[in-house]
Amino acid sequence: MSLPDGIEADRFLDCPHPREQADLFGHAAAEAAFLDAFRSGRLHHAWLIGGPQGIGKATFAYRAARFLLANPDPSAPAVVRAVDLRVDPDNPVARKVAALSHPDLVVLRRTPGTDKKGPSASIPIDAVRRALAVFGTTAGAGGYRVAIVDSVEDLNAASANALLKVVEEPPPRSVFLIVAHAPGRTMATLRSRCRKMIMRPLGPDDVAAVLAKLDAHSDSTAVRQAAAMADGSVRTALRLIDPDVSALVERVRRMLARLPDEDVSDLYGLADQLSGRADDERFATFLTTVGDWIGERVHSEAAAGASRLAPLVEVWDKGLRAARDVQVLNLDRRPFVFSLIGDLAEAVRRSSAA
Repeated sequence: MSLPDGIEADRFLDCPHPREQADLFGHAAAEAAFLDAFRSGRLHHAWLIGGPQGIGKATFAYRAARFLLANPDPSAPAVVRAVDLRVDPDNPVARKVAALSHPDLVVLRRTPGTDKKGPSASIPIDAVRRALAVFGTTAGAGGYRVAIVDSVEDLNAASANALLKVVEEPPPRSVFLIVAHAPGRTMATLRSRCRKMIMRPLGPDDVAAVLAKLDAHSDSTAVRQAAAMADGSVRTALRLIDPDVSALVERVRRMLARLPDEDVSDLYGLADQLSGRADDERFATFLTTVGDWIGERVHSEAAAGASRLAPLVEVWDKGLRAARDVQVLNLDRRPFVFSLIGDLAEAVRRSSAA
């Protein structure tokens, strides 16, 4: 699978892509579990890699793929000696994975954008069928064929079912590494075929270590502050290093904390702040902050039952679909911001009454 031209939907800011990352921080237990399963000769063919955005799920998936493609024999001395899934960046397999040119690796993701058009809103069924055609061939040197799905939330109903058909009847020596930001909402039939690997948010020290590696020139105080505020997500921390972004996060969180009460003048100001064509990162920060807030609320009120949490989850699912339309079609963001905050306010009222 060759590297396409254009703007990659799964690349964040100017950071190295997960397939280019040689190191993984904070997930030694996940690596050990995967390595133990491989060495035992009972490696499950499908893994649902779940957890919040920005904690290293995709980095883990590419790391595991590199290891399998570079070490197809679980009894080989290099595998027996291995303490983690690291593959030297100069290894030919690592270079091919970084270039998306390895013949036994398939990556299912949203189509990259161009200068005139943004990335696709979802992973279409035709892309899934074309990519998975490689599973009908024999892997090179009798090794593994690996598919990375990043992420399962980007599959539509048709493409999810196309993936499910292959996962249900996998060819020999094939492995599916499926990234899920909300694994509990993954299609039940697909989820049931996977071994679940839930990855936890990183500790502040691990977040700071990743930030320092990504940008050695960042102010150390700003790095520590961003790491402490990021809730274990490197993605969030990278935004928070910028003081303007940090201020925006605080503004949005204050607005959400007041719900169901709404400050109309503050809402107008926020909508204007997010409406400019050059405000893509602000808009992304707004969405991430809202998503984090909903996740925290769902987690803290889990004992209250599904009927109380359902309104918030429904609003967020609807909001994500609308946000993709806004981004792909380049629509005015202000009506979206008003609608999302209004829907969240109503959802909070319904949750309180449930």
